[in-house]
Amino acid sequence: MIVPFLDLRRDVDYLGTELLDAAERVIRSGSYVLGQEGVLFEQEFASFTRTENCVTVGNGLHALELVLRSWGIGDGDEVLVPANTFIATWLAVSACGAIPVPIDPDPRTLTIEARDVAARVTGDTAAAIPVHLFGVPSDVPAIRSSLEGRSVRILEDAAQAHGASVEGAPVGGLGDAAAFSFYPSKNLGALGDGGAVTTNDSGMAESVRLLRNYGSSIKYHHEIKGGNSRLDELQAALLRVKLSHVEESTRLRAECARRYLELLTDVPGVSVPVAPSGDRSQVWYVFNIRHERRDELQSMLAREGIGTIIYYPEPPHLSPAYAELGYARGDFPVAEEFADKSLALPFGPHLRVDEQETVVNSVRRAALALS
Repeated sequence: MIVPFLDLRRDVDYLGTELLDAAERVIRSGSYVLGQEGVLFEQEFASFTRTENCVTVGNGLHALELVLRSWGIGDGDEVLVPANTFIATWLAVSACGAIPVPIDPDPRTLTIEARDVAARVTGDTAAAIPVHLFGVPSDVPAIRSSLEGRSVRILEDAAQAHGASVEGAPVGGLGDAAAFSFYPSKNLGALGDGGAVTTNDSGMAESVRLLRNYGSSIKYHHEIKGGNSRLDELQAALLRVKLSHVEESTRLRAECARRYLELLTDVPGVSVPVAPSGDRSQVWYVFNIRHERRDELQSMLAREGIGTIIYYPEPPHLSPAYAELGYARGDFPVAEEFADKSLALPFGPHLRVDEQETVVNSVRRAALALS
């Protein structure tokens, strides 16, 4: 049996005519950018995150960047970021002219911890970006407490954690602002690209609205130097449909993860994810295992028709894109070890039980051969 890493067509098939009806509604409306569908999705997503404001933008990277710009963060400022994250987190900082300052994550949760964030703060630190990685929420309340009395804003990178929560409060409203991605593979994914900013700061939300639309609130009148980062009406309508099903999708993802955890417990040499402790509720974006001979394991699985992906084989601090910062291998050992050993297995709300069993049997054969 061939098991792809991810087949997004299954999500479309599951939602049936709802997506087609939403698309037809937009097509017939004659309104395709910054229309009523976007307004309604912003209201619905703000309710989902329990925040006062949601501003949709073109993608997750722009969501991060526009928040930082709205805060006036720029040249000479430092922004604390995880050493293990998709490079977009760092790129948003660089796009503003600021400097990303990496922090090695906790080896269990792979999120940055409050004590480490507080230890890296300097007089130049303007913000911290905890990433809710792979659906595991960072402990933002603890980070906020550790920064009390310091002028450091908190921007949640929630691109992989729609619906995750800490102490019963959903991500998106834990910090001063949050950035979401709606890339198709996300827990709440569009059929194209998209992103959003959520916040309880109405003034900041208005600033992001200006920045996403040429610096203009009235057509052809420009209050600031902005850009173009707008979620189109078609994607907003499709996201409204998928948002209405996201709780069910989250439940199915949790079931898929539970089966993997049960089936992989006794596979030699394979480590499985560890649930976060305390009041942090994760939503399972992907399912990563670890193995000392990861690359060989991946090749053996590929020969059996099992699709896998490595998140992320090159930590940002070792990327040529950030060579000027002068970091070297060994500077952030937790991030580097994860990059060297992790492998994401086929996963999703519509992965069948027999497919999971096929994946696990292949992993078991390969692991035994490598042991």
